[in-house]
Amino acid sequence: MKKIIVIGSCNTDMVIKVDHLPLPGETIIGHDFMTNQGGKGANQAVAVARLGGNTQFIARLGDDGFGCQSQQLLQQEGIETTYVTLTEGVATGVAMILVDEKGENSIIVASGANALLSVDDIKAAEADICQASIVLMQLETPVETLMYAARVAHEAGVTVVLNPAPFPKEPLPVEFLKNLDLITPNETEASMMSGVQVKNEATALQAIRAIQALGVKNVIITAGSAGAYTEKDGQLLRIPAFKTEVVDTTAAGDTFCGALCVALSEGRSIKDAICFANKAASISVTRMGAWRSIPQRAEIVE
Repeated sequence: MKKIIVIGSCNTDMVIKVDHLPLPGETIIGHDFMTNQGGKGANQAVAVARLGGNTQFIARLGDDGFGCQSQQLLQQEGIETTYVTLTEGVATGVAMILVDEKGENSIIVASGANALLSVDDIKAAEADICQASIVLMQLETPVETLMYAARVAHEAGVTVVLNPAPFPKEPLPVEFLKNLDLITPNETEASMMSGVQVKNEATALQAIRAIQALGVKNVIITAGSAGAYTEKDGQLLRIPAFKTEVVDTTAAGDTFCGALCVALSEGRSIKDAICFANKAASISVTRMGAWRSIPQRAEIVE
């Protein structure tokens, strides 16, 4: 099986359960506290591995306790970590996450070593990238590095997938977008990227067409409980979500992206791949945490 290479961030998450997300200047008392592994890149790599993908991860960690622990845990997941670098004198990325009683979250990230992922890191892994099936990335590491990786992969005929989160203040460069095969924004990110407020099926199709006009042929907009939208033969295709009791939405989008790439690497149609990804994400929202919430392949009933 060809590799799915994930390029991105790895953080240690510190999570507090709260009754409601605080307003500016408000101090509230939280409930349960947990520390676990996270970072959008690592979440997606774990999702790929648990759902059956041959997974390699490219990332930067600090040479602290969090970094050493993260590297060991990635290896225990069966993820190849040849290009996961421990960086001397730098802290591993951390995320502070508040989760309210409805399962909605608010997240603050301190990038740490993630901000140092460089073009040289991609060059070191270039031979593996060119032989991969899919390269999956997000936006918690420097865009310049991701642009280089996308160009290398695209020129080698490798499928390049971008989950554009967190969405940057500045528009993504056209030269980056033209090397993408698939982009997976949520409704907010799609609205920011397209200039179309995504509120329903009609506006979702308008947003997809606007993003396609920027140079990305395949667009999937994730819409939480509404499922996911894509375009096929000029028509909107909505794949419904699976109803479930939401406990925590942390890493649901990352689980979706990892599952989507696994299904695509297995040769499934875009519709079937989205359905598989929706199933995986619907399981993740029933559990607290990031890595802790990501299901195993055996849990996906097909």
